[in-house]
Amino acid sequence: MVILGIDPGLATLGWGVIEAQPGRQRLIEYGCILTTPNQRFPERLKQIGEEMRALLQRFRPEEIAFEELFFAKNVTTALNVGAARGVSIAACAEYTDQLYEYTPMQVKQAIVGWGGAEKKQIQQMVKMLLHMEEIAKPDDAADAIAIALTHAAAGMARGQFRMK
Repeated sequence: MVILGIDPGLATLGWGVIEAQPGRQRLIEYGCILTTPNQRFPERLKQIGEEMRALLQRFRPEEIAFEELFFAKNVTTALNVGAARGVSIAACAEYTDQLYEYTPMQVKQAIVGWGGAEKKQIQQMVKMLLHMEEIAKPDDAADAIAIALTHAAAGMARGQFRMK
């Protein structure tokens, strides 16, 4: 099964694509959709939607997993990231109804085995699990890979994480 993991963001939206088979995962590719503050807000959202559709056509994922927005210290940042996440979800919903979401704590639990794990621990485990030569950069892409791995690990229980 091909899984696309997404770490939503306005400036940097991380994505990671894995192939998951029982007991074995393989990294296909990862990267980021980047926008800049020099762009108008609607243009940034439009670019995210267009690039997301291009990823879907390129990799043809069977299931898509998002990191659930948990909180943000800055309300404006939270609203902007929420808008970027919404555009991403809308693009993915046009492609499939197999959309899932996981909290940061659920990702930490699935990858490291402890919900209070540090970001570096998660990155190191992702590197180890996928036999990568180095930790994925930037952090947003590494997070997206972890989200895809979390979805693969959910197995038969994945239905409870399906977006409502």
